[in-house]
Formats: sequence, structure tokens, C-alpha cells
Amino acid sequence: MDILKIAALFAITAVAEIVGCYLPWLVLKQDRSAWLLVPAALSLGLFAWLLTLHPSAAGRTYAAYGGMYIAVALVWLRVVDGVALTRWDLAGAGIALLGMSIIALQPPSGA
Repeated sequence: MDILKIAALFAITAVAEIVGCYLPWLVLKQDRSAWLLVPAALSLGLFAWLLTLHPSAAGRTYAAYGGMYIAVALVWLRVVDGVALTRWDLAGAGIALLGMSIIALQPPSGA
């Protein structure tokens, strides 16, 4: 997989995980309808399935995914929660994405 496909798949995976966790947060913290737990469960199921689409070993996939999750969570913070990002947020996301790239694009075993 090339870096754009990997990044897009990780980004979609992160959105699925965040939605799956955000909806129960709405139920528990903002007294929203318990019916939101149904799409939350479906979203978390989608998240787990999306992780299986990566060709790397599970542990390596999870490690690389963490970098993209950080970046997507900060986009969520800005877009959904309406919180302005700081230069520290942006620097941290950049470093996390660099780490993701290093892990995801490493040479094949034995190289």
C-alpha cells in the first residue's frame, strides 16, 4: 500500500473509532437518547474491521494507527467541539504523523 492509501484508511478508521466513542459520551454526559448506542456499536464494529484491512502485523498496525488517530482527534476537536487548535496541538500531530509514516513505510523484513 502506498502512503496515501494507508493514511486514508487510517483516517477513516479513526473517524469510525471516534464516532463509536463520541455517541456513548453524548448519551452519558448530555443525556441524549440511548438509541445512539446502536450506531455507536456499529461504528466500533466498523473500526475493528477496518483495522484488519492493513497488510502489516496487528501490533504494527495499531502502533502506526495511533499517529493518525491523534491527528484526526485534533481535527474532531476543532470541527465538532469548536475548540481552536494551538501550535502545540499542530506540532504534536505532525510528530505523531511522522511516527506513523516511519512505522507504516518501513522496508520489508530483512532489509
